[in-house]
Amino acid sequence: MRDTTLCLLVKEKEIVLAMKKRGFGKGRYNGYGGKPNWGESIEAAAIRELKEESGIDITAKDLKKHAEIEFHFPQKPEWSQRVHVFRIDSWQGTPQESDEMAPEVFSVDNIPFEQMWPDDKHWFSHFLAKKFIKASFTFSADQTTIEKMDVKTFKENIFSTKVL
Repeated sequence: MRDTTLCLLVKEKEIVLAMKKRGFGKGRYNGYGGKPNWGESIEAAAIRELKEESGIDITAKDLKKHAEIEFHFPQKPEWSQRVHVFRIDSWQGTPQESDEMAPEVFSVDNIPFEQMWPDDKHWFSHFLAKKFIKASFTFSADQTTIEKMDVKTFKENIFSTKVL
């Protein structure tokens, strides 16, 4: 299972989500992220992907890992991945549109779940409440229906902090 990153920009009662314009997840709102390059740490990949997709610069101290979520696609195993989800509460500037992502700011009370991956409605509120999450979702043959899920939440940080 490959490891990927997901960065979610959250300030007070707002969150920046971006419409995916191409590739995996096209037509859905999500955070920023992707796959590490060979030899690149998850944290370094998160920082690089955020910069490439939004123009936002952050440092390792700005990354707060809040979730590790496994996605299983038995009919398309190449889609299966373990996503390391980071919360970013502090950044400078405004996210810019890129070739891949078009940002939009949403109230945390008005998340567009109908335009996001179906699993998001099962873990996102925990993330916004600053809980720590370990979850697993298995999708059916249509790649959009959740066949099986397991979501565990924790009040304390269960993730080790790594240095780049």
